[in-house]
Amino acid sequence: MKLKGLSAIVTGSTSGIGLSIATELAKEGCNVMINGHRAAGEGTEQQRKSLEAYGVKCVYFSADLGNPEEIRAMVKAAESAFGQVDILVNNAGIQFTARTEEFPDDKWNAIIATDLSASFYAIKAVLPGMQQRDFGRIINIASAHGLVASVHKVAYVSAKHGMLGMTKVVAIENAEQNITCNAVCPGWVDTPLVRKQIQDRAKENGTTEQEEEMKLVGEKQPNKRFSSPEAISKAVLYFADPDNRYTTGTHLSVDGGWTSW
Repeated sequence: MKLKGLSAIVTGSTSGIGLSIATELAKEGCNVMINGHRAAGEGTEQQRKSLEAYGVKCVYFSADLGNPEEIRAMVKAAESAFGQVDILVNNAGIQFTARTEEFPDDKWNAIIATDLSASFYAIKAVLPGMQQRDFGRIINIASAHGLVASVHKVAYVSAKHGMLGMTKVVAIENAEQNITCNAVCPGWVDTPLVRKQIQDRAKENGTTEQEEEMKLVGEKQPNKRFSSPEAISKAVLYFADPDNRYTTGTHLSVDGGWTSW
């Protein structure tokens, strides 16, 4: 177990990609703080116990990632629970679709806050401890939309492009220490967030969810298949490996060929 004795925070990790990442880290012996909006115990205890079944310590912390103070409190709680934070995975994300001229101001602000600014505040909070120990692994879950654009997603595309830029800055600022910062860029992944988009498209177009699923994947990904959350988790494990100190400031696309068009 390459991560035995290390500790991680995974944001947005009570379901989907985030929970899959937390699970893979736990399998490798890593203590994990999982995070979501719900109060502790409100449907989160099952996830926490499932991770502790791998023989690691797992704690849950409820935080509004649009609030910098709550992000700082989350990091302090992880340091108190584990002694240190060795790995940070910025996974939390939200979505809304509309043409740019019709995009609501509050939706823009919320998406930028959650999908970009939250990662900045979390990185800022964990870096002092990592720098003191000369070790850290920061992994940002970006998107194919951090590399290319799609209509109706001005806030999400802007946030994910910004995340890749932030990844590079953090990487080069900490390159002399054993602290790496990288990003994973998923394409379409079978998650609750994507399922909602499919449902919305089916309702808008008067079609079935199956028809919209095939159109959604087919128009973007050459392999015409959803990625699994586990495929994203394996990419995170690559970047989290303590032996992998030379890969930094880059991204790994897990998108079925989407960004190769």
